[in-house]
Amino acid sequence: MKKTIALLITLDTKDQEAQFLKEQIEAIGHEALLLDIGVIGQPGMEADIPRAEVIEKGGGSIIEILKDPTREKSNPFVVKGCIDILNKKITSNEVHAVLGLGGTQGTSTCCEIMQALPYGFPKIMVSTIASGDTSGFVGIKDITMMFSVSDILKLNPFTRKILANAAAAACGMAAVETKFVMEKGDKPLIGMSNLGVLTNGSMEAIKYIESKGYEVIVFHAVGSGGRAMEQMMKEGIIGAVFDYAMGEIADDVWGVLRAGGPERLTVAGKLGLPQVLCPGGAEHLGILVPPNEVPEEFKNHQLVFHSPVVFVPRLNEEEIIKVADDICQRLQHTKDKAYFMIPKGGVGRYSYQGGVLEDKASDAAFFNRLKEKMPENIIVLERDTYAEDPEFVKEAVDLLIELIERSKGE
Repeated sequence: MKKTIALLITLDTKDQEAQFLKEQIEAIGHEALLLDIGVIGQPGMEADIPRAEVIEKGGGSIIEILKDPTREKSNPFVVKGCIDILNKKITSNEVHAVLGLGGTQGTSTCCEIMQALPYGFPKIMVSTIASGDTSGFVGIKDITMMFSVSDILKLNPFTRKILANAAAAACGMAAVETKFVMEKGDKPLIGMSNLGVLTNGSMEAIKYIESKGYEVIVFHAVGSGGRAMEQMMKEGIIGAVFDYAMGEIADDVWGVLRAGGPERLTVAGKLGLPQVLCPGGAEHLGILVPPNEVPEEFKNHQLVFHSPVVFVPRLNEEEIIKVADDICQRLQHTKDKAYFMIPKGGVGRYSYQGGVLEDKASDAAFFNRLKEKMPENIIVLERDTYAEDPEFVKEAVDLLIELIERSKGE
């Protein structure tokens, strides 16, 4: 069955590449839908959806833009127009993958468009900057970044091979029959956050959740993971949450590696989703450093290295209170009943009894502040056990299912 690959390309500078990709896709047996996202120069070939139509769909006028054409002026209309066109065609099953080409400007434009497309829909970006830090372009969407190695300026034997690979990848992804479809049923998909210091507990939670007839999707709580989990809540994919790991909050207070951003820990509360919470991994920070180098300001802390370049200091009593305050402030958005579970035996593998970051005084300061500042509608449950204890995890899951069942009856 023929599939359609949408191509996002500036036809004033990359017409040869666009024509080559179109031919490659057609040779494989599929079809290309070419959207022109250029504006400065004249298109070098005809687009299936020309720039004027793209800009008009985005609320702009090509006539007005061409009076003083700049990408800064045209880009908002191009992005909005492509998002509108592609989402409609995806919904009607007319487009099955998207492939973009670009340098810095093209990558930022194409990836902004791709970030607005559904999870699971194939998205490939061939970029001159894909070998560096691409987090700003990928965001929290499943975009596949492909490094072009050379600049994308006309064809040569090397770029032909790179583009042929990209076309084949897009066609292969489009042809895969596995679909990401969430059928609405009486049991919502549960989202769960996790960190490496909680993995055994997460594995226990997954088994127990599945034994209760639910499915769960787990997110690595390193900043992007928590944000992705909450984006899926907004999109209606996730309907309940076991927020097991809160290292993203600790790191956000200090602006370091796993920072979850200002919305983290607020979305479920705003949406009224059933939630059970645990401050897993919130007793330490994750900081990128040169291999095995301890930052000066943390030399008097308990510390460990998660890897040679990920430095992990334990927060002291004064510092951890700031994390507790931040957690409680974010949870002010929770209007419905929720449970916050405190494992007094340790919030992760580093800080349980005998762990390298065990600090009972800091734990006590943390837990006392949480109890003091927690919103009244959130029920705090203290347990003498450790966060990965199977009984602790099972109780958390049972409480979450209780909230789910209660919400269905309302």
